[in-house]
Amino acid sequence: MPWKRRLYARGPLARALTIADLRERARRRVPHFAFEYLEGGAEDEATLRGNRSAFAHWRLVPRALIDTSARHTRTTLFGASAAAPLVIGPTGFNGMLYPHGDVVLARSAARLGIPFTLSTFATARLEDVARAAGGRLWLQLYVMKDRDIGRDLMRRAAAAGYEALVFTTDANVFGSREWDQRNYRLPGRPTLRAALDVLRHPRWLAGVAARGLPHFRNIEPYLPPGATSALGGSTIIPQLLDASICWDDLAWMRELWRGKLLIKGVLDVRDAERAAALGCDGIVLSNHGGRQLDYCVAPIEVLPAIARALGTRLTLIIDSGFRRGTEVVKALALGAHAVMLGRATLYGLAAGGGPGVERALTILHTEIDRVLGELGCTSVADLTAEHLRASSAPEHGEQLR
Repeated sequence: MPWKRRLYARGPLARALTIADLRERARRRVPHFAFEYLEGGAEDEATLRGNRSAFAHWRLVPRALIDTSARHTRTTLFGASAAAPLVIGPTGFNGMLYPHGDVVLARSAARLGIPFTLSTFATARLEDVARAAGGRLWLQLYVMKDRDIGRDLMRRAAAAGYEALVFTTDANVFGSREWDQRNYRLPGRPTLRAALDVLRHPRWLAGVAARGLPHFRNIEPYLPPGATSALGGSTIIPQLLDASICWDDLAWMRELWRGKLLIKGVLDVRDAERAAALGCDGIVLSNHGGRQLDYCVAPIEVLPAIARALGTRLTLIIDSGFRRGTEVVKALALGAHAVMLGRATLYGLAAGGGPGVERALTILHTEIDRVLGELGCTSVADLTAEHLRASSAPEHGEQLR
């Protein structure tokens, strides 16, 4: 795997040493409305901040005098090898950050040997991503009011070779994202200030806007005319989501989908146990990156209890707020099998397309590899709760985003 070689990237991206560096490059490159979509959380953004600050509760405990010269980051997810305990998570609007953003993300994941998850609200058709990128592909699914949409998406994903389905459960009621409302004077129509700001980003104009606004290609066949662009469609999405989804939908999905099935948005042991009983292969502990319920518990806070109860029965994946290799290692030591990335890889996408995504992944991989060595571990399988101690001391200089 070309991870270490890519650490020494050439050009402007070589000066990005951290995910925070890529975030700053992304902030400068894309218009404000697009960056706020990437960055923002719900309401007062307490969940967004809490996801970051929760990592400070845990301190790392290294072991001494262990030969780690042959260490590696390889792991196994659902019976197949992954080069690192990372998964690129499902995110929408990617084509607004960089041309063909979903394909770019999927190609980078395939090139570096980890799974990629395509959103229902992707700006590329799932079949096109499979043809253009290959690799290990998962599809994230929202169950909508019209169940035939979900049935058809599952059929298409199976035919295209997607290995896993990720059922998102925490958006049955759409979150209050006030930054989104401030950027638009009417649904789908940016304010004058937002429109003028676009003119300050000529590279974005030449790369994204010159191709025309991206469309939500996966659900395009099911939307009315004029509602398929990423701006117009974003106003209709809350109307498509169904507040009536329940455990019966998971059972229905398990009957139709023959591949691996994960449920995303689990934060309670009882829900994890029910998911296992209904035949799920894994769960994603997630609060939607702070974009849904404000003042919600951080996934890493509930991970130990869920891992104790179900860590041997389900594959446990966690997301929301991960920016450092130390944070990934903490989650693995607490019982997670992998970490799902959202904003971290989107910062790379917005900062520099494919090279930016690979830079983000390489930064995280390098940090994970280094921390393993510093802890005295030869692989991620060596990590246990004994490598952690709880602490109430705050992190100094903590960046909450």
